[in-house]
Amino acid sequence: MTIESEDQLDRLRTVGGLVARTLAAMGQALEPGMTTRELDGIGRALLEKEGARSAPELTYGFPGATCISVGPDCAHGIPDDTVVKAGDLINIDVSAELDGYFGDTGASFAVPPVRPRVERLCRDGRRAMWAGIRAVKPGRPLNAVGRSIERFADQNGYSLVRNLASHGVGRSLHDEPAHIPTWHEPEDRRTIPEGLVFTIEPFLSLGADWVEERPDGWSLYPPMLQPTVQYEHTLVATRRGPVVLTLA
Repeated sequence: MTIESEDQLDRLRTVGGLVARTLAAMGQALEPGMTTRELDGIGRALLEKEGARSAPELTYGFPGATCISVGPDCAHGIPDDTVVKAGDLINIDVSAELDGYFGDTGASFAVPPVRPRVERLCRDGRRAMWAGIRAVKPGRPLNAVGRSIERFADQNGYSLVRNLASHGVGRSLHDEPAHIPTWHEPEDRRTIPEGLVFTIEPFLSLGADWVEERPDGWSLYPPMLQPTVQYEHTLVATRRGPVVLTLA
């Protein structure tokens, strides 16, 4: 989607703000002893209160309102009776549709007590995402995003999962441009048009560069079970710089 009016931007801000507040509330509610199904119920209630619909449920028939992955799983986890434990690394991905517009955000949360290397991984996962966001400018190569993220990962001793990518969003959950690498892809010749709406969501890892699917058909995990985090914002490219739509 490429924004063509202030009304479109306002609608995207509205749904973006909603998914951001929902993610923040779920992160604050996260505690040992609760199940991921209970956590998902908190997210569903907040979305439905505002008249929004779960985007993965609406688009793909996903069995939950939000994706909740308990490490070593790092994406697309199904909310179920898994009990949250102290020390868990949990990813929450919240996306929703409201009045025909979609917002998408996500973050990883370490349940205390947190190992120092996991605490650093979470901190640097956010930094990697912002390195990509700062590279956004209309007219620049789209692969500038991945180049900036990969530079950050290399300088700090991390790997990037390379079979999960960012994507366009706006009028649908997964819009054009499809598959925006969060690593440097020199053969990608696309540029960033003014008004483009898309996500930036690197998967930063302590060694993994690939994930595989579990038999449930959804949950994704690194084969060697390396700790992996994801942080995600939806944004729009403007002449004044990137406008992040999913800030709580």
